[in-house]
Amino acid sequence: MLAGCGMALSVSALWSAPVGAAQAAPAAPTARYAWDGVYTDVQADRGEREYGRTCAHCHGLALEGDGASEIPTLVSDPFMRRWRGRNVQALFDTLMRSMPADDRGSMTPRTTADMVAYLLRANGAPAGETPLTQDRDALAAVVIDQKPGSPSP
Repeated sequence: MLAGCGMALSVSALWSAPVGAAQAAPAAPTARYAWDGVYTDVQADRGEREYGRTCAHCHGLALEGDGASEIPTLVSDPFMRRWRGRNVQALFDTLMRSMPADDRGSMTPRTTADMVAYLLRANGAPAGETPLTQDRDALAAVVIDQKPGSPSP
């Protein structure tokens, strides 16, 4: 879905533009929200399986974390307080760079996108029909926010 958000110019439009005329910059992807169905259930299922293999031993089977060991909770209010208002690219980059803690940087971009999809689903965001992309610009255009209609903290 997001891949088609940029401005497309036809060849004839490029040839008919006056020489020296300022060319319009491509349009930035339109902001979307985690609640807009930005991943698929199949993708989140893959992410859940990977979470069980690589993350659950630290973050817990229920994504509950361990406050005593400073391992963050990955669901509910603690997760939303940390990530609300930030874009999915920030979460994706954090996972790529620092997880799993016992094998940092070992996750592939696809696995990371699947894991982000799982985390979004675990926090109540609904699935859609298009998988979460690995494209940085598209990820940056998806904002993590609270569920529509939820009271603000």
